Amino acid sequence: MSPEDHVLAAADAALDAGDIVIDGDIIESYRFDRSTGTEAGVPFAVVFPRTTEQVAALMRSAHEHRVPVVPRGAGSGLTGGSNAIDGSIVLCLERMREVRTVDIANGFVETEPGIFNTDLRERVAQDGLFYAPDPASKDFCSIGGNVNTNAGGLCCVKYGVTRDAVLGLEVVLPDGRVSRFGRRTVKGVAGYDLAGLIVGSEGTLGIVTMARLRLRPLPPPATTVVALFDDVATAGRAVERIMATTTPSLLELLDRTTMQAVEEWRPSGLPVDAGALLIGQSDQPGAGATLEADAILAACLGSGAREGYRSEDPEQADMLLGARRMAIPALEAKGDWLLDDVAVPRSALAVAVAEIEAIAHRHDVLIGTFGHAGDGNLHPTIVTPRGDAEAAERGMAAFDEILEVAVRLGGTVTGEHGIGLLKRRSLAGELDEPARDLHFRLKEAFDPRGVLNPGKSLPRW
Repeated sequence: MSPEDHVLAAADAALDAGDIVIDGDIIESYRFDRSTGTEAGVPFAVVFPRTTEQVAALMRSAHEHRVPVVPRGAGSGLTGGSNAIDGSIVLCLERMREVRTVDIANGFVETEPGIFNTDLRERVAQDGLFYAPDPASKDFCSIGGNVNTNAGGLCCVKYGVTRDAVLGLEVVLPDGRVSRFGRRTVKGVAGYDLAGLIVGSEGTLGIVTMARLRLRPLPPPATTVVALFDDVATAGRAVERIMATTTPSLLELLDRTTMQAVEEWRPSGLPVDAGALLIGQSDQPGAGATLEADAILAACLGSGAREGYRSEDPEQADMLLGARRMAIPALEAKGDWLLDDVAVPRSALAVAVAEIEAIAHRHDVLIGTFGHAGDGNLHPTIVTPRGDAEAAERGMAAFDEILEVAVRLGGTVTGEHGIGLLKRRSLAGELDEPARDLHFRLKEAFDPRGVLNPGKSLPRW
């Protein structure tokens, strides 16, 4: 038997027949994630385990026969991290969707990885609890993918990213052993933080089959602040002033290009004549929300906003945040798109957005910039005419130059989307030699046979 046949035999023994797919037409839809500009190979099968024991059985066989395994969640990633590899088996966790425990007294939930972010948030809200990380793709991204990329979101300026919410993880290691990392307590420093190491590892060190996530009391409805600016750089300076004053529960930025794209795609009355739009929110209880919103508004007006106002209308807030969440599909509708994801210190935000605008002019490409301004996390999205190879080359040059700007300003090549395939070379430029060496040593310690998501996430030079 070939190594692939051995792994398929293990799958046959562990899984139901309907949970193993070898049909090429179906496999095709599991080769790529949502990224553009990344390559993908052809797997020999896609499997859909439903239990930790099934995942372990598959990994034991893959490890024994040195067959590469590509873990996959909802396929909503944006860097090629779950793209298939030639001769691999794709291990898709989308059918592991059970919420195992909601512990109200201790403020955590234990959930399987396949559940969508929104579904988990709605489930715990029934108990008056709040799961904070909320990626813009929350309606179609899975918790397992959020853990593996250390996903952020709109609320992270106040509540932190996924790593800040992870108390513990159940992990199947590359050789099929199962371990539980982390803890159930709020505090705990026993041993190395192995759970924290798994978060953001993009499926290269282990497969998460359960996440124990910190919950908070459900916050009250937010008060929203909207401010318009003549240019993005001025909005960036306002962000710095806001964050020196208070910590809103949300602070999002859209530039003119992004607003115009959203308005063309789904008209909702966005002020497309403005250079930039800032949306801030406060979810403080009682009168605290009004006071904090007024402080945000004052910072905007004091920094040069041409117009600003405070609103307690939840429908208007939902419309504005809906426009923010529609940024990617709206820009995607305009042509071939390449989404960047960089983060800079907030003090460098104004400089970063000005340099991104200069890059767009220099390379003659359309770039819509939006993102989590309070975190300094920007998503410049490069759009070129469909099928125009020469424009695509200019777009990729702009993409790489944006990464260089982020690092030069003291930032990072990825704030929340991860490295995957798309940014391995850029990561090598961000890490020094000892850090690169430790990355490879850690990978070897967890996965000495290199079977788990090989070629992803690690720096390349």
